[in-house]
Amino acid sequence: MKKFILLSLFGLLVMGLTTAAYAQSVQQVIVPPSSIEKPEDVGKRFHTNVQWLANPPVSPKELPPASGYAYHTPASLACIYKLVPSADIVPGCNPNVTTVNPTGGGGAIAIVDAYDAPNALSDLQTFSSQFGLPVPSSSTFQVVYASGTQPAYDAGWEVEESLDVQWAHAMAPNAKIYLVEAASASGSDLFTAVSVASKLADVADVSMSWGGSEFSGEDSYDSYFQTPYVVYFAATGDNPGTSYPSTSPYVVAVGGTTLRTNDETGKLYEEWAWTRSGGGLSQYETWPAYQYGLKSKVGRPRGVPDVSVLADAYTGAWVYVTNQGGWNVIGGTSLATPIMAGMVNSANWLMYYGSLELLAWLYSPLSLPYFQEITNGICGPYMSSSAGPAWNICTGLGTPRRHLPCCIGIPRSCCLYTGSCTNCKGPWE
Repeated sequence: MKKFILLSLFGLLVMGLTTAAYAQSVQQVIVPPSSIEKPEDVGKRFHTNVQWLANPPVSPKELPPASGYAYHTPASLACIYKLVPSADIVPGCNPNVTTVNPTGGGGAIAIVDAYDAPNALSDLQTFSSQFGLPVPSSSTFQVVYASGTQPAYDAGWEVEESLDVQWAHAMAPNAKIYLVEAASASGSDLFTAVSVASKLADVADVSMSWGGSEFSGEDSYDSYFQTPYVVYFAATGDNPGTSYPSTSPYVVAVGGTTLRTNDETGKLYEEWAWTRSGGGLSQYETWPAYQYGLKSKVGRPRGVPDVSVLADAYTGAWVYVTNQGGWNVIGGTSLATPIMAGMVNSANWLMYYGSLELLAWLYSPLSLPYFQEITNGICGPYMSSSAGPAWNICTGLGTPRRHLPCCIGIPRSCCLYTGSCTNCKGPWE
């Protein structure tokens, strides 16, 4: 039997719990072997960034959202990040009260992971049915074996894959989902899978929730993330410090936050930096042009993250994994990454743009109305860094608070740099 690492936190710190017996118990987070990096892995093998609650508040026979608990659903995150019309925003975004899901998405999102998830489609269908999302079929969800043959099975990577496909679909339910499975977690196999994913029909976004410590020569792999009209997303990791490929200047680096919730009403207090989220200054990647405005903060290295969304498992989101007992509450920057990829896909405008164009927009004044700065929380080695106004290593530029602008077919000079076209606005504005 595989051994799992348990991280404990007393009920005093647990968010979103209302029953006294449950809130007073010790809460544990499972970190699977697939999320643990060994010294000999650096530069050779990569790991997941997923973790989940050891004792979810529902049995396999119960269905989320569980009454009395405030773990997140597609509708509650759509409410928090304002992906639905303002008339459908419920004050506090209690997961047991919110019901309106995102409705956007187009083209295709490619999820790149290692090993095989045998129940990926059926688990996605269960998740979608439970939360009122369009239920995917074999025509809207496709597994691709990057090597041409079915990979071996790994329990931790299966949870990663289920999480990734379910939450990309939750944020962009009208996009096709490709699950591209690498033969193993080696760099050569995963980057081969990225190459395969980039060439699939209609792919506009590639989500990579895995990563590893930075290493000399990592920039030689940056060419994998430069396919025109494709945007690449990577998790910054679940430990202080920097992680590749999120440090690549051709990738949108996604960090994590905590959603502080009232344990009696289930309503959101505020969003804070997540203490375990990765971030910092790259050791090997240089200052990209879009970060020139951060010179006083980053000097000449690439700084990450670029943006952040929910990642803390203690305030986590529901995922269905048959081989993990059914319903689970899951977190990690592995959750944040497909959420962000889905949000961007839902905006549709990137069908004609790639990573560098998106990053240039994110670091321009044009993005300011669409993001909220996270000003509370700490992160980094020794918890030495703080969230705050403007870009910081805990949460980057902040979190989305408005449907991103839609720019399909709009000339770059119009939408990206001037923002003067009314068609650049999102559907709810």
